[in-house]
Amino acid sequence: MKCPHCLQNFSDGQTLWSVTLGSDVDGGWVLTRRHCPNPDCNHFIFELEHGIPVPVAQQQQPGNQGIRLMVVRKTLRVWPRGGGRAPIPPEVPVEIAKDYEEACLVLTDSPKASAALSRRCLQHVLRTAAGVKPGNLADEIDQVIATRTLPSTTATGLDRVRIIGNFGAHPMKSTTTGEIVDVEDHEADWNLDVLESLFDFYYVLPARDKARQDAIDKKLAATKKS
Repeated sequence: MKCPHCLQNFSDGQTLWSVTLGSDVDGGWVLTRRHCPNPDCNHFIFELEHGIPVPVAQQQQPGNQGIRLMVVRKTLRVWPRGGGRAPIPPEVPVEIAKDYEEACLVLTDSPKASAALSRRCLQHVLRTAAGVKPGNLADEIDQVIATRTLPSTTATGLDRVRIIGNFGAHPMKSTTTGEIVDVEDHEADWNLDVLESLFDFYYVLPARDKARQDAIDKKLAATKKS
């Protein structure tokens, strides 16, 4: 698994501890704790698991340690909140960064809400940075891809956002990007991947290029003065 704090990979069962919370009419509940082995991180990750408990009555009693569910139906990360993403680059405009950060924050709790926020964030990027003609999100994506200015991997990812979103089957997705609608399990996470790629292309790389050019101009100006 990937540590949501430092984003480093480690074995899923590494430093795993669990405690049984008991069973109710919906099934068994277990709290798991993982301890990131990265010495530069050293954070805990807590998850609440729900499913079918082991068929031993005593092991289902609250407080028993080292017991896992026989079948895990749902896992909810309790800490840290969010999707385990790298910090947003400072070059990204504040109003866009806010939607992205909120989309990350609610990803594990509500993929639908995350997808709605990330689509709104994507549309904002396309209109302000790519200069598309305002319309529905699917058409705006097509406009950007048609310019052939994006790196191939970014263009492919953006096109998949349109395909995964299935705008034709769900018109509300393309006409109202903030609408809370059904999404595929992987759609919300994919949207965030594509947004990170667009942030790099439209904001981070141009800012770095400008900084390098400013440094060169400063050296040239100093040379002329001397």
